Amino acid sequence: MSATTDDSLKLGSANTGTISGGHLVAKALRNEGIDTIFTLSGGNIVDIYDGCVNEGIRVIDFRHEQVAAHAADGYARQTGQTGCLVTTAGPGCCNAITGMATALRSETPLLHIGGQGATSQYLQGSLQEFDHVRLMSPVTKWAASVRSTERIADMVSMGCREAWGEVPGPVYLEIPRDLLDRSIELQDCVIPAAGHYRFSCKVMCSPPEIEKLADLLVHAEKPAALFGSQVWNGRSHREALELIRTFDIPAYTNGSARGIFRNDDPLSFDRTRDKALAEADVILVVGTPFDFRLGYGKSLNPAAKVIQIDQNYSVIGKNRDIELGLLGHAGTIFRAVVDAVSGNEKRKMAMKRKEWIATLRSAEAEALEKLMPLFKSENSLINPYRVAYELNEFLEENTIYVGDGGDVVTISAQAVRPRRPGQWMDPGPLGSLGVGTGFAIGAKLANPDKEVVCYYGDGAFSMTAFDMETANRFKAPYLAVVGNNSAMNQIRYAQLAKYGDRGNVGTLLSDLPYGKFAEMMGGYGEEVYNPGDIAPALRRGREAIARTGKCAVINIWVDPQEWSPGTKARLKARMAGK
Repeated sequence: MSATTDDSLKLGSANTGTISGGHLVAKALRNEGIDTIFTLSGGNIVDIYDGCVNEGIRVIDFRHEQVAAHAADGYARQTGQTGCLVTTAGPGCCNAITGMATALRSETPLLHIGGQGATSQYLQGSLQEFDHVRLMSPVTKWAASVRSTERIADMVSMGCREAWGEVPGPVYLEIPRDLLDRSIELQDCVIPAAGHYRFSCKVMCSPPEIEKLADLLVHAEKPAALFGSQVWNGRSHREALELIRTFDIPAYTNGSARGIFRNDDPLSFDRTRDKALAEADVILVVGTPFDFRLGYGKSLNPAAKVIQIDQNYSVIGKNRDIELGLLGHAGTIFRAVVDAVSGNEKRKMAMKRKEWIATLRSAEAEALEKLMPLFKSENSLINPYRVAYELNEFLEENTIYVGDGGDVVTISAQAVRPRRPGQWMDPGPLGSLGVGTGFAIGAKLANPDKEVVCYYGDGAFSMTAFDMETANRFKAPYLAVVGNNSAMNQIRYAQLAKYGDRGNVGTLLSDLPYGKFAEMMGGYGEEVYNPGDIAPALRRGREAIARTGKCAVINIWVDPQEWSPGTKARLKARMAGK
């Protein structure tokens, strides 16, 4: 590793004075390009705050560490940089576990710095002493403890390198309080310079593999492509668009990749994914594993030639045999394969696939037609599909949409079409409820000029909503929309189907007017009981945010007897033992 120093820390005789461990953390963070930390205060970590003030790093403090972790995750997703969470020892670290596990499954680069009791009190039972490294190891890519103040900056840099290695993800670094408080001579400090000890992350497969990929795509009669979160996380969306246009491939997206293609693009599809994957002869799957969302590979045509591109070696070919597996950065591979085909081949592919694309387009129209009665439902008990439809109509070009819940996310995915890349955020494959508040705050802080709308289920809203005060305090207001059916309804369906009336055990909630929640904090709140009132209420919420600078809550009372097709299908498959 080539270790260099920044202008404020030059080694040698002119480098005099001392610096504390907490200030070293802040300098190392600044050197990594981290401009914001997400935290909840604690006695073990206060010197880090003092260092951040010196370095011009924002300190955003929350009411619960889980929300702080989700906010760091959301900020990283939006900026494309390393997110940074700082927690105190013991319960501070423990409270962040869900956020770290969510980031791990979602492949978000996140540095979690945690406090610890003094090394001089090791295993004596100091306040909040706990084996944090063992605790965090299963929910991170890498977890370690700093053993000396001199190593703090080096270890912060090491953690950031690990967060970006192979496939991105969260890491944990524990720093005992006496090492943070201790001051050492500047001449003993070295801060490795970002960019001088880390590879580019844009790994490329071999030329013969590119040729085979091009050959498979060129000769496909009915190709289909599914682009997952790695495409957006790796900022490969422009190359993905060039790829599908070059090879004339119908394209589908999931996770954070939603929105990378405009909804009116002739090669962008969304409601015929099952049909396309079941009938295609060549299927390209990029940056998403063969997990439950793809039926563990069973939803792909068994006769199809499957191509998988991923940064994570361990998921390639997992759960389903493949024709070709490529390890590497999606955009880099896309550019290479586009360059590998001639103009004549492009024209032939466009002619060959007209019928296949037309078939899928017709099926898209039929699927939308079947959904329209639900989208336009005038039932007095508001249909959640109507809410999703109204939300999509409400979104603007610069609106970031966050979904937080079970059926709330599944149903809204049927209707909500983000207008631009990066403007869809959801719980990801871990399925964590409670991500919405943190994601919304992180997204707004990263994009102060964009509107943020978070659609919660009432169960999810009640988990983390008190940090809406944090959003107001740091001038990061967003519009909260609650689909309120007074139940943990996705689980309730499975229980009702299996146990009858006993299905209500553990799943029913109180009827709470969440609109009053925003009013308590000086914002705007409204209760909606009729479908025709949804759109005007959303507009009033938007106007109130512009007027007050505070979050608004639109609480929409929805039919508790309506569920998503996915919820019903998963139960059916589970009952069948699949």
